[in-house]
Amino acid sequence: MKKVLNETKQIVAQLKWLLNGGYAHVTFENATAKLPAKYCGVVPDGMPYSIWQLVEHIHIAQWDILEFSRDPKHKSPEWPKGYWVKETKPADNKTWSNALKQIKSDRKEFTALLEKKDADIYAPFAWGDGQNLLREALLIADHNAYHVGEIIAIRRLLGVWG
Repeated sequence: MKKVLNETKQIVAQLKWLLNGGYAHVTFENATAKLPAKYCGVVPDGMPYSIWQLVEHIHIAQWDILEFSRDPKHKSPEWPKGYWVKETKPADNKTWSNALKQIKSDRKEFTALLEKKDADIYAPFAWGDGQNLLREALLIADHNAYHVGEIIAIRRLLGVWG
């Protein structure tokens, strides 16, 4: 039993590292850092979204996964409409800043679920279709990494990366 607990602690540590952008991925914070405000709402030719729309999509999806993981009564937004904002740019700098802060805060709250003393990352939730904390952590990490890559691609197209 002690070996299983130690292995789970190691997996949780690796998941936390992955959720925060470790290993081979640029972090969300680095991908959005020092972005001039005038570029947040630009949709480059050949791209379907602006950086703002991607940031809000990450925000909505991560929040939904967090709430689903801790609240059996949570109702997810309608797919796909509820996960994408139509506005290409934030209303103002405060809206942009708040979205960035909320993404970080929700990620921290999800990490807290993994770290709970009685958390069983393998046990399926009593609600849903067999999801568990491990699967949801991997979903957040995979989803966010994919869209962080898109943010970087847009920044490169706009000439504001690196």
